Amino acid sequence: MKTLKRNSYRIYLMVGLFCAVTLYSCEDKCQTEQHYTFYEPVYTPLSEIRASVKIGAPKDINESGKIYIKDSWLFINEPGKGIHVVDNADPANPVVKSFITIPGNYDLSIKGNILYADSYIDLIAFDILDKQNVKIVKRLEGIFSNYNSLGYSVDPQQRIVTNWISKEEVKITQSTCKANFQPWGGIYYDYGVAVPQTLVFDSKAAIAPGNSTGIGGSTARFTIEGNYLYMIDAGSLQVVNIQNTNDPTLKGKSNIAWDIETIFPYNGNLFMGSQTGMYIFGLTDPEKPTQLSLYSHIRRCDPVVVENDLAYVTLRSGTTCQGFTNQLDVIDVKDLKNPVLLKSYPMVNPHGLGIDNKTLFICDGDDGLKVYDATDRLKISENQLAHYKDINTYDVIPYANVAIMVGKDGIYQFDYANLKDIKLLSKLMIVH
Repeated sequence: MKTLKRNSYRIYLMVGLFCAVTLYSCEDKCQTEQHYTFYEPVYTPLSEIRASVKIGAPKDINESGKIYIKDSWLFINEPGKGIHVVDNADPANPVVKSFITIPGNYDLSIKGNILYADSYIDLIAFDILDKQNVKIVKRLEGIFSNYNSLGYSVDPQQRIVTNWISKEEVKITQSTCKANFQPWGGIYYDYGVAVPQTLVFDSKAAIAPGNSTGIGGSTARFTIEGNYLYMIDAGSLQVVNIQNTNDPTLKGKSNIAWDIETIFPYNGNLFMGSQTGMYIFGLTDPEKPTQLSLYSHIRRCDPVVVENDLAYVTLRSGTTCQGFTNQLDVIDVKDLKNPVLLKSYPMVNPHGLGIDNKTLFICDGDDGLKVYDATDRLKISENQLAHYKDINTYDVIPYANVAIMVGKDGIYQFDYANLKDIKLLSKLMIVH
């Protein structure tokens, strides 16, 4: 890996000119001394990234991202690094069998014996029939236009941003006019970004972007419906034909909205959560999804799951969401072209959620996992079945009476066959 050298003069010049070229005039009262930390991108050659994909021995889970269930197997994404393959035939005793190293991996989906995973700007198809001998069957190179939340991608020398390195602190007289700042709070410059010290800069976040299929969580950006793989790519939706699972073929790309975050399939439709609303797309033509409606709300993060005629949406505040309300919205989607809000329930800081036969699971951040009987859609908060308070929770998949939940410190599995006696079956530790 090589770090680009910073040209100090150009940095100061750029920051100085930023206010001058803004669309809004900056008065003297807008000027203030800001304390910045500069970050430079670390680039890695694409050839090196592509050559490092491999299957190896099981290893500790250091961080958990997306989870995916397929048959008796559990696949756990370690953000930016790859996928842990877990034999989950006995949920009370899950066994990690191997680790697939995939640099820049954040999402996955499975159909048949083929696992589809992103690797920075590429999509890779793996044959996982033999879990001890996973093989690449196809790679679609360069199909993701923007995996990086800061807009950095491949440079002319075929290198890609794989990390950010902080540099010395600098004091600059800088306008506080909103036009000078990007939505993520900092400022671009030629060789990196300038971030006010009042803002927490997460280098990892800055890099991230039928029953024959597996089951993904509510925070997924990949999903499979029929013979198609749908993938969120920044503000767009990528469509890949996987009728021949070994030979995925890119069919098209549609612009949806800049703030699309999650995707959930249900009954031949796609429900997409964004920071400003829930989009519903029909798949009459599966290669050209058509927007049916948009349920709007003020700016907040927004995962969604659907069962029967109801959509359940969690809205939360956070540094990237720029909202201040934390709640569960229950939405009537019987008429897909006219979704109607039925009721909102206050929450602490809800993230992912899951629904199975009117049993609703909500990962409420630091307030833990909450389980509700959602039979009466207007009295959900009055029908709480369980509350596991001492877990920082992220996402959950309830399926076949076992709820698999991602917590900050582990992967938890709960038996909810008896809703009056929900039991913890196992916990795979996350070693920080």
